[in-house]
Amino acid sequence: MSDRTTHGGRAVPSGRIARFGAFGRIAGGVAGNVLANGARQWASGERPRLGDLMLTPANAARVADQLAHLRGAAMKLGQMISMDAGDMLPRELSEILARLRDRAHHMPPNQLDAVLTREWGSGWRGRFRHFQAHPVAAASIGQVHRATLPDGRVLAIKVQYPGVANSIDSDIDNVATLMKLSGLIAGSLDLKPLLAEAKRQLHEEADYVREAAQIARYRALLADESRFVVPAPVAEWSTGRVLAMDYVDSAPIETLAEADQATRDDAMRALIALVLRELFEFGVMQTDPNFANFRYLPADGRIVLLDFGATRDVLPETAHGYHALLMAGLDGDADRVRAAAQMVGFLGEAAVARHRPLIDRMIGVILGELGKDGPFDFGDRAFVGVLREQGMEMATDRATWHVPPAETLFAQRKISGTAMLGARLKARVDVRSMVERYRNWAPAN
Repeated sequence: MSDRTTHGGRAVPSGRIARFGAFGRIAGGVAGNVLANGARQWASGERPRLGDLMLTPANAARVADQLAHLRGAAMKLGQMISMDAGDMLPRELSEILARLRDRAHHMPPNQLDAVLTREWGSGWRGRFRHFQAHPVAAASIGQVHRATLPDGRVLAIKVQYPGVANSIDSDIDNVATLMKLSGLIAGSLDLKPLLAEAKRQLHEEADYVREAAQIARYRALLADESRFVVPAPVAEWSTGRVLAMDYVDSAPIETLAEADQATRDDAMRALIALVLRELFEFGVMQTDPNFANFRYLPADGRIVLLDFGATRDVLPETAHGYHALLMAGLDGDADRVRAAAQMVGFLGEAAVARHRPLIDRMIGVILGELGKDGPFDFGDRAFVGVLREQGMEMATDRATWHVPPAETLFAQRKISGTAMLGARLKARVDVRSMVERYRNWAPAN
């Protein structure tokens, strides 16, 4: 569930032909921009490079706008690119794709009514005291409405966009093709396993019966944790395409940026502790760290957790790899960090063989940050620019490009997104002591 500003109503293309046509318009528009920009460069005496022509701000904006219109898997992947690649993307592309995190057109009333009539039957409005027609949130797979039952109970109703579930496979294939054409992905990379896993993940996210079960699972896991609120699902109003849950009146987590340092630090400490428990205690992780999936209750400081569609089991080997990496980092052992990074899948053999001095310099930068006295300052991002520059140098060697295991990517998505929230809040947290508590952790049998 996301709580981002919604734009005007715009019908979601639900048929395969309509969605394929939208991708065709994206490709056609990008091609037109490439030709126009190439002609201008030739006219000015420059020799244009295809990669530079494809990655122009105009082309990135065109792709972002069209993905926002399509929603579903197309928009979801665009959001993941902008958030997960984070500081390692070219700045222009990162800034433009980041717009996808804040842009979502909602369904017009007639399309919404058709969806709910199909799920709940005709006359459904009469079963509510009030149903707010304008969504309080609109995201990539569905939009959320506030509704009041006759007994006064207030619900949040997440309604899935029509056609989204049936378009997942083709949308992912089309986005992958666009990214390869744009030069963002090397043609030599074998993306089939990752794309297959992405399709599986998004099919699970589109299954609201499954998400309701995951909500119940997290409510049980966090029953002893007073810092978090997980809204209860309401089975009577839930289907495979509609998810009803208790409405919790709360504020965006970003509003904490205006709070005092101690309040920001305390909230971030709780979120980091949650990630560590997911990795090393729960064996399950909600892997979508979109800021909108965290809300805040100013009255008592509790954090509301939303959107459990991306919940995944953490494999023992994934947890073991992260444990080895974290312990090596705490010990300042560069050789063990490099070996653990290979074990968990961040580094491929070819990259280590060809760029070991550069990799060791990057590890040195990270260890230098971890070794500083006092709490880790998430707001101090100076070292990120250094890593970006060194990482881009290695990224130019496409022969060493490597796709980490899907389980690593999903777990890292949560970890990186949590760190990004820490940066937004400029939090300071003694992460070392929190990780140190798991020094003697061992995978469960």
